[in-house]
Amino acid sequence: MKRITIYDVAKEADVSLATVSRVINDSNVVREDTRIRVQQAIEKLGYKPNAIAQGLALSKTTTISIVMSERLIAYNAKILSGLMNIASTYHYNIMFHVISKGINEMSDIVESIIKTHVDGVILFNDDFSQDEMEALLVYQIPIVIVGSKIEETKLPNVANVYVDFEKLAYNLVNSYFDKGITDIALVEDKLNMYMMDRLKAGFEKAYRERGMEFTNYISFDDTYKNSYIYLSNYFKKNKPSQLIVTFRDSQAVAVMNSLKETGYSVPEDSELICILNNKYLTMVRPNITSYSLPEYDMGTIAMRLLQKMLMDQPGKNRFIEQNFSMIPRQTTK
Repeated sequence: MKRITIYDVAKEADVSLATVSRVINDSNVVREDTRIRVQQAIEKLGYKPNAIAQGLALSKTTTISIVMSERLIAYNAKILSGLMNIASTYHYNIMFHVISKGINEMSDIVESIIKTHVDGVILFNDDFSQDEMEALLVYQIPIVIVGSKIEETKLPNVANVYVDFEKLAYNLVNSYFDKGITDIALVEDKLNMYMMDRLKAGFEKAYRERGMEFTNYISFDDTYKNSYIYLSNYFKKNKPSQLIVTFRDSQAVAVMNSLKETGYSVPEDSELICILNNKYLTMVRPNITSYSLPEYDMGTIAMRLLQKMLMDQPGKNRFIEQNFSMIPRQTTK
């Protein structure tokens, strides 16, 4: 039998998660007709709100929830390390939630966070919707989103520690425009489409300001098992751009190997840059140019910021941007 969740109630009553949460908490800001509709949905579906969750704002558990997509754990290890070290300093317990498509969905995690009486949430990237954030905030649960930039929100108790990947892409493209190079390609990364949207927006802005249109977005569908198979076929049919940009190391290596197999040389025929940096980029030949991102520091800052929010001392700046810099290696001239 399917477990009834707060999502089911919201859908049945045709209201937001936050509205359901307010009704459960007996908030007086909900219209009476809406309250009745939600209560009827709760009775119809047999939803049983957790009694502990209803008293969530009244006590502290010194427990922090960290929410991360399964597919990105390896790429967020340094951020996670920074978070864990500072959490240990403050003597917080960590409840780790992993989003796994078809196994552990965001709806299950939101329900678990509400029911397990946590003090705060640290979320990697954009996995919460505005509605889901509002549902947690009804229970006065502060949220810090770490990794990429989100749109600044008027919601209280929401903070963001980020690298502006749109700005990074914009600056990168303009630096090549200044060299006279306008043939630049971006390889899609299906593991993190939110990040790809930010990078693509930076490319498009740079091209638009120069009176051009960005068209070299290399995308492939799910019929391909991995990017290497697609790229091997792609470069047999298409001449590579003068600069190719990837997000992850595996894609960068796939690009480089595909180019070599089709008779092209890196960086002579095509330069290559990978946004995320890790040790594997220096293990291949030629070494792949990438970016230095303050990942460990992002983790420590996010945890310290959450601690201040929990102590009602968030300060004026809840949206903290981190710097980035290129690490030139052998795949760029």
